[in-house]
Amino acid sequence: MPDATELSMLLAQIRAHTGIGLKEDIALLSDSLDPLPPGWHPNGDDTAAVPVSDGWQLFAIEGMQGRLVREQPWFAGWCAVMVNCSDIAAMGGRPLAVVNALWANAEEAPEIAPALMKGMRDACRVFGLSLVGGHTNMRAATPSLAVSVLGHASALLSSFAAAPGQSLVMAVDLRGEFTGPGNWNAATSAPPERLRRDMALLPQIAEERLAVACKDISQAGVLGTLLMLLESSAVGAHVHLPDIPKAAGIDWVTWLTAFPSFGYLLTCNDDQKDALLQAFHERGVAAATIGDIRPGNSLTVSDEVHSLEFFNLQHGLTGFSANESRRTHYA
Repeated sequence: MPDATELSMLLAQIRAHTGIGLKEDIALLSDSLDPLPPGWHPNGDDTAAVPVSDGWQLFAIEGMQGRLVREQPWFAGWCAVMVNCSDIAAMGGRPLAVVNALWANAEEAPEIAPALMKGMRDACRVFGLSLVGGHTNMRAATPSLAVSVLGHASALLSSFAAAPGQSLVMAVDLRGEFTGPGNWNAATSAPPERLRRDMALLPQIAEERLAVACKDISQAGVLGTLLMLLESSAVGAHVHLPDIPKAAGIDWVTWLTAFPSFGYLLTCNDDQKDALLQAFHERGVAAATIGDIRPGNSLTVSDEVHSLEFFNLQHGLTGFSANESRRTHYA
């Protein structure tokens, strides 16, 4: 990309497609939350984290959009479990059990509901979980699905722990393909044992103190997810585009706005970096240092020559920030 105009156009396309607007919607609600009890982990991370005697009890929840539920019900059920497990892992935890809430209208229920349940059941078997309860409504106006997963962490990774001077690492499983718009699927056809062991890397990393902060790459894509991490920690960052692990033959806009089935952003100190990268490489997962954490509010991105601002968090994004006064309630 020799011309800064090309980088500028790329970043504009990513901003338009990365779902940042959906994350900004969270700010409509974040100010309405009451302060949490002393010692509890802040709202705004990948999961809720409640302190217990042997670590942290983790709670995650995800909702599946109506179109995905209607058009790909098995995949929606499978993904609903998988993304929750990934959120639990991003916090340094191991998933334990699953509950769900399933809605369908009477006309579509006979076809959609069993496929949703099969997807959830198949994913639970892959990740070694039990489906322990839920709520069912077969007379709703439109099909929808929400899934919640309970987990536990002995040591916590947190979006609120990034600090200037840390390296920014991206880990992603490139052994996949696109199955539907924006979904990089490296999971549904992978060996279950490999998936379980790959996901177990994250609590191992937390317990061995190989990283400081972590966030699961969501539908907001690489840069959108990074913005949420930066907002939580009240820091800025720089990303060097050529260093980002990318599947061959995929253009940058498609890749940077994709939801990878196994993808994480982590921060670490210099003395942790080699061991962190090695942990992923030993499992066949692509991982690289893609930038660094910096003071301020700005996320900048560079190609081989030019550097431009992607987004400035001066006015926030979701409203969940270490700068908020209510943050004092969590310490």
